[in-house]
Amino acid sequence: MKLPTQTQAFNDGVAKIYSVGNIAEPGNMPKDGLALKLDRPLPYDERTVGISRFWTAKQEQTKIERLLRFPRVNSVRREDVVIPVDGEQYRIVQVQYPPDVEPPCMDLSLERLEVAYEVN
Repeated sequence: MKLPTQTQAFNDGVAKIYSVGNIAEPGNMPKDGLALKLDRPLPYDERTVGISRFWTAKQEQTKIERLLRFPRVNSVRREDVVIPVDGEQYRIVQVQYPPDVEPPCMDLSLERLEVAYEVN
């Protein structure tokens, strides 16, 4: 039995997604920082971090602080960094692709970074 399709809006803001890598000039000591992964900000929908997700992450010594739903982008990975409209940096802990949602989406479980990276 096929489930009905849910239509998803992305009205809560936009965020930029970065990869973590060496941003040092050639010949200098390596330095971790953020490099823009996508050429444009992505709109998102703020979701509720459920009790199960929160406590399961806690068991893994991770604190899921936000859950954002974005249009699906296959190149986004765990360990990438998201900077939404609040300007905070969040590490992606988990990427999920919910079924039966149009347009295709991805849910990103996010943990706030204690020490921010330098943005390239």
